[in-house]
Amino acid sequence: MADTKDLAVLLDAKIPIIGIESPDERRVLALLLQSAIQRGLSFNEWSVTKGLQLGGFGARPDNSDADLTDPEEVLKHIAEQPGPGVYVLCDFHPYLNSEPKNIRYLKDIGLNYDTNQNTVVLVSHKLDIPAEISRMSANLTLRLPSDEELMAMVRSQAQEWAEQNRGQKVRTDSRTLKKLIANLRGVSHADAQVLIRHAVFGDGAITDSDIPAINKLKFDLMDGEGVLHFEYDTERFSNVAGLTNLKQWLKLRRDALLENQADRPKGVMLLGVQGGGKSLAAKAVAGFWSIPLLRLDFGTLYNKYFGETERNLRNSLKQAELMAPCVLWMDEIEKGLATGQSDNATSQRILGTLLTWMAENKNAVFIVATSNDITGLPPELLRKGRLDEVFFVDLPDAEIRREIFRIHLAKRDLDPADFDLPDLSQSAQDFTGAEIEEAIVSARYLAAARDGKITQADIISALDRTYPISVLRGESIQSLRAWAKDRTIPA
Repeated sequence: MADTKDLAVLLDAKIPIIGIESPDERRVLALLLQSAIQRGLSFNEWSVTKGLQLGGFGARPDNSDADLTDPEEVLKHIAEQPGPGVYVLCDFHPYLNSEPKNIRYLKDIGLNYDTNQNTVVLVSHKLDIPAEISRMSANLTLRLPSDEELMAMVRSQAQEWAEQNRGQKVRTDSRTLKKLIANLRGVSHADAQVLIRHAVFGDGAITDSDIPAINKLKFDLMDGEGVLHFEYDTERFSNVAGLTNLKQWLKLRRDALLENQADRPKGVMLLGVQGGGKSLAAKAVAGFWSIPLLRLDFGTLYNKYFGETERNLRNSLKQAELMAPCVLWMDEIEKGLATGQSDNATSQRILGTLLTWMAENKNAVFIVATSNDITGLPPELLRKGRLDEVFFVDLPDAEIRREIFRIHLAKRDLDPADFDLPDLSQSAQDFTGAEIEEAIVSARYLAAARDGKITQADIISALDRTYPISVLRGESIQSLRAWAKDRTIPA
């Protein structure tokens, strides 16, 4: 096993302090106990609630009459205790930076390793090794379960369910099982067990309907501090009018992304008029590929403390990698990457962090960036190799407007056949999809006020009372359309 070998290398190298950052404490303890036994080392576990226990069996260690629940006392005990031995300190991170004396004890243990030969292993879900002891320590990251291990865990859970249900078999098929395994990648063994039980024990079946819930639970287990948001409600492209070129482009590249091929697509920029359907298209990309949709919220990304904004971005990108394959939606990206001088160069540092990640990322994270004004974005973001294409989402033409009316009428349980769609389309010339939807909503309110059924006249009346954005911001939209004409691909 790879983790056992990695741990063996550190123990055999006689490194006095080892840091293991993992939420899977039970698995870490089991690996450490196995490695200690193989080397004839005494094994001790510590937690603030149970104190120091020999071998994890509840017995107190030799030469100690106290339970040693106090962090300082347990470090003092280890520093004075002759070895060789392994001492595992669970959730010790709160006592590292708040108490200088604890750091000094750890340093003494490291400096005296040749005499006592005691190894301290710090295990926590989050761990920052103090600089004073970093040169005498090493960090170990546990490997995530492979596809074969995940499949074995699914079989084990399915067998357990069958034993509890009189031998019935869990219902699934190879395609759905393959999809489940793909969506379990990137989590620890313990979290994978939770997700698999959630899928299996609900109804004794693993179906496509389980996948979105599994992805949502997987995202929640990662604890992303609110910067990255899981969008549970994706969309189908059948509910997106137009965008024919974009749909065809995505269809051709679907397998390359899902199989994480070397030439997989990296992302697209959707440039266009506000309300033209860019956000809806971003949701439809995830729905079309049946993968999670994550939205990066630039509003919560920025932090007043120096360096925290970049850390938030790095954590968000790491989360996206763990959720792969997924769509990472950066909405109105120009607002987060404006390269002005009024933010103490934070935007430049954010841009540098993002560009480096886009160049080095090896995971199937597909970026969908949306923008209303591409002129405010740095040119290095748009070059080939970082984003594959820039698509322009223009105002809908007459045929697309008819389709938009059909979609939104049907969504509200209204029969499109009861309306003259070509006439409505003509009345909504230069309207965006969002404005057409709002006109239907307004027409329903009109109909409800007179206790009647919505009519063609109600919708046209609502359209007549609306000043579309093509009128309100006509000059800027014409300028945007002129800029995009020879520089982008029509969506």
